[in-house]
Amino acid sequence: MRKTLYIIGLSAFVFSCAPQKNIKKNTYKPKTPVVQPKTAGNTQTPDKPKPQITNDHGVEFFTTNIADPAKNDNTASYGSIVSAKPAGYKVVKTYFPAVAQNFRQRYLILHYTALPDDKSITVLSQQAVSAHYLVNNMGDNEIYQLVDENKRAYHAGVSSWRNDKNLNDTSIGIEIVNTGYTSDASGKRIFAPFNDDQIKKVSALVKDIVARYQIPATNVLAHSDIAPTRKQDPGPMFPWKKLYDDYQIGMWYDEPVKQNFFALAGTDFAVRYNEPAFIFSIQTMLQKFGYGVDPSGKWDDPTKKTIEAFQYHFRPQNYDGIMDAETWAVLQALNQKYPMK
Repeated sequence: MRKTLYIIGLSAFVFSCAPQKNIKKNTYKPKTPVVQPKTAGNTQTPDKPKPQITNDHGVEFFTTNIADPAKNDNTASYGSIVSAKPAGYKVVKTYFPAVAQNFRQRYLILHYTALPDDKSITVLSQQAVSAHYLVNNMGDNEIYQLVDENKRAYHAGVSSWRNDKNLNDTSIGIEIVNTGYTSDASGKRIFAPFNDDQIKKVSALVKDIVARYQIPATNVLAHSDIAPTRKQDPGPMFPWKKLYDDYQIGMWYDEPVKQNFFALAGTDFAVRYNEPAFIFSIQTMLQKFGYGVDPSGKWDDPTKKTIEAFQYHFRPQNYDGIMDAETWAVLQALNQKYPMK
C-alpha cells in the first residue's frame, strides 16, 4: 500500500514539474511605443487658421465658407450655431467647422395660396400647412416669414423631382397670394393673373435665397412640377420667362434650339402619336427632365396631368395636357440644356 501511494505521489510531482507547452499564460505585457525619429520628410504643414466663431450675447455664429465651393460644400451658417448640451459634459468647437458639409436647402418651391390675403395668413400660420415665406398682394414692401429657413415647412407634401422625394425635407417654400383658378362652361381652368409688385417681391426673395444656398436653376420649381397629378400652382399665369430673363432665376429653353427640334417633328410626329413606343419615349423624356411619371406606353391620366404641369411652366399659351409638336420641341430643348447629372 505504501509503495502504491509513493508511486502515485512521485508521478504527480513529475507531471507538475514537466514543461507544459500547450498551456498559454495570460500574463499582460505592456507594449513599449515605438517612436519614429522625425525627419525633414515627415514634417507637415500646419493647417491654416480657421476664421473665428463670433459670439453675440452668448449666441454663436459662423458666417464664413472655408469648404470647397466646387463640391457644393459650404460651412457658412445663416443663423446661430445650434449645439447639444449633454448633462455633465462640455461640447467644444476646437475643430469646428468640418469642411465636408452643405446646405439642407436644395430646392425652392413656388406656390399660390388660392385665397385672399387675410385667409392666406390665417391658414398658413394657424393650420396644418405652412411655408417659409408668404408674399402678400397689398402693394407694400413687406414679405411675411412664417417658418425658420432651417426648419421644415409643410408646403410640398407628397413630391418628387429627379432623384429626390419628399421635398419638404430639402426645400424652402414660398406662397404667393393669388386666387388660383375658376372653370369655364367647358371645364377649362381660367387662372388669375399676378400683380407686378408681387412678382418684384418674389423675384428679390428668390434671388436672395438661391444665392445664399447655391440652389441650381433646375431646382427652382413650381408646386405643379413636383406634384403634377395633385397640384396646379402657381399656374400658367406665373411669369417664369420674366424671372429667367430679368432676374436670371430658374430654367428656360433657348428659342433657336427649340425651333430646330420643332422643325424635326414634321408630319411624322402626328403619324406616330398613338404608337405605344412613341408614347413611352415621351414619358421617358418627361422622367429624364425630372417629372415623377412612370412610363406606361399609354396616354393615361397621370401622363396628361404631367404634360399639363410642364405646359404651365414652359408653354403657358396652351395648357391642355396634349403633347403637341411644340411642347415636344420645348421638352427636347430643355433636356439638352439641363441634362440630369
